Amino acid sequence: MELEDGRFELREIQKLEGHTDRVWSLAWNPVTGVAGIPYVFASCSGDKTVRIWEQSPSTASWECKAVLEDTHTRTVRSCAWSPSGKLLATGSFDATTAIWENVGGDYECVSTLEGHENEVKSVSWNASGTLLATCARDKTVWIWEGEQGNEFDCVAVLQGHTQDVKMVQWHPTMDILFSCSYDNTIKVWADEGGDDDWACVQTLGEPNNGHSSTVWALSFNHSGDKMVTCSDDLTLKIWGVDTISAQSANGYAPWRHLCTISGYHDRTIFSVHWSREDIIASGAADDAIRFFVENKDKDGLVDGPLYKLLMKEEKAHDMDVNSVQWSPGEKRLLASASDDGTIKIWELAPVSC
Repeated sequence: MELEDGRFELREIQKLEGHTDRVWSLAWNPVTGVAGIPYVFASCSGDKTVRIWEQSPSTASWECKAVLEDTHTRTVRSCAWSPSGKLLATGSFDATTAIWENVGGDYECVSTLEGHENEVKSVSWNASGTLLATCARDKTVWIWEGEQGNEFDCVAVLQGHTQDVKMVQWHPTMDILFSCSYDNTIKVWADEGGDDDWACVQTLGEPNNGHSSTVWALSFNHSGDKMVTCSDDLTLKIWGVDTISAQSANGYAPWRHLCTISGYHDRTIFSVHWSREDIIASGAADDAIRFFVENKDKDGLVDGPLYKLLMKEEKAHDMDVNSVQWSPGEKRLLASASDDGTIKIWELAPVSC
């Protein structure tokens, strides 16, 4: 059944409580949820802690397995697992990034990265797990290279944004870094010389159909040839790239605006995430979650893709939805985090006739 032809419902599987302040961000461990390995994800909060949640194989309910505390001294704003699932990076308003390692079920802080002048807003690993990107309110993006013994060396400090950088995200297959900012732009960074000579190779802003206000988040589709961004301007924008050209041109080809999705959220869209099945989920300050899919039945006269609303959950949380993240593995699970201090696990399921 094609997604756009089906009728779906969003089932709330479980509400997870434990954080004592707003929950900012979520990250699923990428190697869980397959081959009988229970799902695991991390959440981070204004309460200065990170919680590790695991689904019980016997009861299918979610339980908090660990609380990572006494390391960050202020809000933990972002968390991300390495591709191997062995390391967890956490970025905090205390201007540091902590690296945690799962050692026999216990999480140990094995490295603390310092250098940003103030709040770290986002952390992201590249596809091979060799590079970690961080960004901060100091308008900079840092790239760290992992060394032996859990040592990390800063190989580049990227300057170009004129305001607070809200998010960094690596391309899913290429070592190209994307950052979005309070300055209303998305910047694309690439290592042009192959010797840690990182430079901004493209800026996506209002002059090229970009956003007119703060860009909060971005996400790539599974194949990496499309990107979705979300903004304070109440829109989602879809961008595309010719990946064949990118691979032949030393890993970079320009991105272009394909379409704008507007009129669905009426307050700031804080989070967006693209599933393996090409379902886009968005979470916003209107307490709602929306789901979009490409409309394959569009009129042939329309230039470029069109996206339509698959379904919506108006009161997903009692307050702002800060993060929505699709799970790895076979199930169509979504986790959402909110200012209300809770996390919810949802399943997007077809309505049976």
